[in-house]
Amino acid sequence: MTVATHSRTERAIELFHALSDETRLEIIELLRKGERCVCELTDTLDAAQSRLSFHLRVLKDAGIVRDRKDGRWVYYELDPEAFGEVETLVSGMKPRALRRSEACCA
Repeated sequence: MTVATHSRTERAIELFHALSDETRLEIIELLRKGERCVCELTDTLDAAQSRLSFHLRVLKDAGIVRDRKDGRWVYYELDPEAFGEVETLVSGMKPRALRRSEACCA
């Protein structure tokens, strides 16, 4: 496996892991409507702050969300570039037809 393939595989694992949890998908759905304060996410999801912080950290570490502080509050929003990256990764996984000359037992 080449370094580029290894890096791409590691990145896919990171992104798909971040997208593999129901709570994180709910967070993403809320953030699709725009930036949200962490307190708003906590209330809407009826989640303990520690649990929500864990999920937001996973999303942030994967580059799916970004945050900004405003006083004592933290606001989160989606990073559109991450979704382009997911699209590219998934597109690269699509099967492609083999030509007869590429088939193993031709």
